Amino acid sequence: MSGCPYFEKKQLLFQNKLHPKEEEDDSQTGVNKASKGGIIYGDYLQLDKVITAQVLQSELGGNKIHDEHLFIVTHQAYELWFKQILWELDSVRDIFTSGHVRDERNMLKVVTRMHRITMIFRLLVDQFAVLETMTALDFFDFRDYLSPASGFQSLQFRLLENKIGVADSQRVPYNRRHYRDNFRGQDSELLLKSEQEPTLLLLVDQWLERTPGLEEEGFNFWGKLQTNIDDWLRLEKEKLEKIPDSEMKEEMMAELGKQKEIFTALFDEKRHDHLLGKGERRLSYKALQGALMIYFYREEPRFQVPFQLLTFLMDIDTLMTKWRYNHVCMVHRMIGSKAGTGGSSGYHYLRSTVSDRYKVFVDLFNLATFLVPRQWIPKLNPNVHTFLYTAECCDSSYCSSSDDSD
Repeated sequence: MSGCPYFEKKQLLFQNKLHPKEEEDDSQTGVNKASKGGIIYGDYLQLDKVITAQVLQSELGGNKIHDEHLFIVTHQAYELWFKQILWELDSVRDIFTSGHVRDERNMLKVVTRMHRITMIFRLLVDQFAVLETMTALDFFDFRDYLSPASGFQSLQFRLLENKIGVADSQRVPYNRRHYRDNFRGQDSELLLKSEQEPTLLLLVDQWLERTPGLEEEGFNFWGKLQTNIDDWLRLEKEKLEKIPDSEMKEEMMAELGKQKEIFTALFDEKRHDHLLGKGERRLSYKALQGALMIYFYREEPRFQVPFQLLTFLMDIDTLMTKWRYNHVCMVHRMIGSKAGTGGSSGYHYLRSTVSDRYKVFVDLFNLATFLVPRQWIPKLNPNVHTFLYTAECCDSSYCSSSDDSD
């Protein structure tokens, strides 16, 4: 008995909607190239090594602890990202040491890679949140299996500190001993070599010293800035002297006196060198001048890329400080005041590393101390707007020698 033609037609249309013809499905038009041979995903990433690299010491001891797997994976992820940071950092140092920073295209490479480093550090700071899903008791269950392993023994992090420019004299001793005493053989040699290589701090210092416009026989930014600041402070004092005597006037005069002391110290090269010797300054006197010039003229096209670099250098210092702080907080939360698995005082030692002594580019943070009203910043020649920045020596041709140019 035949069915109703109307309903048969409706059913056929419904089936066609559920099962469209394959030749009309664009999502299925690809070709499986992997079936034709060649390297595949797992082989390319060598996942057989990576995925099987988690060996639980608790399991080897016959007492498998679940959260030890998270602990291992998290720290392995840190080390992989440290490796990428070192990869980027070494490439940046190579560009500086080869002198290629004179080509602005390479400066863009430098800035891009420094930005990448900051983004990785942001990820590393946030990664603590994953590890903190483990409670102190969870960690306590397998902590004894770790001894005497310690995060202090991370070779890559120590290399990272050295290559950025953490000074040996600024390091907090580890159990009253030099940090390198905790490493042996090839690891110790690598650390020693990294201490002898040009640091990022040194290379940036040399680059800043070449900032065009610092030359006394040219634009003479530093001389003009000192003259302008002297005039500004003198006029401010004259204004205050005309105000009737009052407690507020005394406070304003005292504040102006503090401002004068700050700028008097800024233009005192001997004082700067003294602070440099004490480790309270990191940049040379001329490099500080270059940094301040870039800071003041950051809106000019030629100084925008250099200013981005200075910003990323401060970001790296900030993020490394945050990373140390998060590490301190996590350790305090997990083990309280107990000694570390490597034998250190644990929380108390780590807390001592969260300070400005580990900030490599602290001078860049302090540039804000020397801000002045915009009208007192020496004026650049209008022609400077037509040039892009190149860090050439003795390049005052782009700068005006007169004070009254707009």
